[in-house]
Amino acid sequence: FLRGRREAKDFLSSLLDRSQILCSSITVAEIFAGIRPGEEEKTRALIDNLLVLDVTREVAERAGQYRRTIRSQTLELDDCLIAATVFVHRSVLATGNGKHYPMRDIEVRVVACG
Repeated sequence: FLRGRREAKDFLSSLLDRSQILCSSITVAEIFAGIRPGEEEKTRALIDNLLVLDVTREVAERAGQYRRTIRSQTLELDDCLIAATVFVHRSVLATGNGKHYPMRDIEVRVVACG
C-alpha cells in the first residue's frame, strides 16, 4: 500500500521514530484488500508497529452521524468510520486524499503520495 510512495514512507517512518501511530481496523481491512501477492509479510510487520483501534459503539454512532449529516454523494461509510475513530481518540488523520474527509471536527493532515 506504500509501494512507490517515498514521501508517505518517509512520513510514516518519522512518526514511528517519535510516537505511537494509531490505525483504524477499517484501514487495516482496506490495506489487506489491496495488497499484492508477496506483500503480506512486510505489510503485517508494518501493521504490527501500529496500535490498531477497533470500531466501538461510540465510533459507529459518530460515523453514522457523519454519513447522515454531511451531504456528499462520494462520502463512503468506511471513511466515516475512520474519521470517527480519529474523533473519538482525539487524534490526527493522515491521508493522501483530504477530499475523503470533509469533517470539520477532526484534524486532517494531507501527506504527499506522489
